[in-house]
Amino acid sequence: MVRIRPVTSRFNPADGRPRRTGVALSAWLVLVLSLGSACGLGGLVGRITPVTPDPAGTVWLCRPGFNPDPCRGDLTATAWLADGSKRTETFASPSLLPVDCFYVYPTVSTESTTNADLQVQASESGVATSQAARFSQDCNVWAPIYKQVTLKGLASGVASNPVADALAYQSLFSGWRDYLTHYNAGRPIVFIGDSQGAAELIKLLRGEIDPDPTLRSRMVSAIILGGNVTIPLLGNAGGTFENIPPCRSDGQTGCVIAYSSFPGLPPSGSIFGRPGTGVSLQSGQTTTAGVQVLCINPADLRGGEAPLDQFRPTPMTLLPWRRIAATKWLELPLFYSGQCMNQGGAGWLQVTQISPSTDPRPRLTEVGGADWGFHNADVTLALGDLVTDVGRQIAAYQAPIPAQTPAP
Repeated sequence: MVRIRPVTSRFNPADGRPRRTGVALSAWLVLVLSLGSACGLGGLVGRITPVTPDPAGTVWLCRPGFNPDPCRGDLTATAWLADGSKRTETFASPSLLPVDCFYVYPTVSTESTTNADLQVQASESGVATSQAARFSQDCNVWAPIYKQVTLKGLASGVASNPVADALAYQSLFSGWRDYLTHYNAGRPIVFIGDSQGAAELIKLLRGEIDPDPTLRSRMVSAIILGGNVTIPLLGNAGGTFENIPPCRSDGQTGCVIAYSSFPGLPPSGSIFGRPGTGVSLQSGQTTTAGVQVLCINPADLRGGEAPLDQFRPTPMTLLPWRRIAATKWLELPLFYSGQCMNQGGAGWLQVTQISPSTDPRPRLTEVGGADWGFHNADVTLALGDLVTDVGRQIAAYQAPIPAQTPAP
């Protein structure tokens, strides 16, 4: 049995922040947040899945042994190319692996309350499949249901209410502690979060992982998308994390991959890509001076421009899509490229179409307007690259340390 030692956090476990009052979000901001998240899900609402909480009270959206599990399943994909041709590709999803992924989903709840309850609904299952299922090739995906601020809650401005925000984080924190204490058993961990999930994950990492060398040594990497992770402009002081660096090379571990995608310079009022505003406020990041929003290109961690490997679930309920692919996944390779940019006070992943204008495949759109960019596709537009990155990081983490030759 692996014994997990208690961790003393520098942050309040009720909200994941330093012990001070949270910063308010204006009503117009949370209205835009709700719009973008809802559109990004394609209207996934409906049936509630019966759940049985574990003894600690956690309700799991995804965990090993569940059937069905939205974070696992058939990963066979139809690769749809720019010339209209297609090919089928198969992918292995082993049953048990020596590494875990801890996934925090974005704003998806369509419930009428300020904070979501702990029921698994179609919206949570749908986004878990589209964002997390493909990582099951490399890790066991764990995802607790948490009492996130709902779409309605954000739209009504209650994100300015620290009580609602604290309830969301405390719920996630409880699921994390249950997982760490009862299920992790010392396995290395990859953290994955998007949008509100990224904001909650930033708070979790700042309070639990960043200040603790033991837990930090078990972090393979963190993927934090649409969350405005920041780094200092000069030196090493400041920024979101003190001890978790950006991922700058293939196979680097203990680091973070972060970006927000746009077709050009994010507008001055953008929700993402600019420090101290927009989604930054959901994780209590108000600093604007001396920092920039981090961008790491998932297609080339070293920098530069590279093609993005896009995967998205096939909407099988729509007849036109069933004619395009009989598989549950579509891969759209060599469609867009990604390149990190820092300009005009913004940091973002510049997404540019590289295929011919005759390309028949569906193009990305700025759902929610220019201030949102391609936020609703941050995960899927480079999902193949992110999975590849995680696979390389896990391999590097597990690689034996070469024996040292004694000095003569």
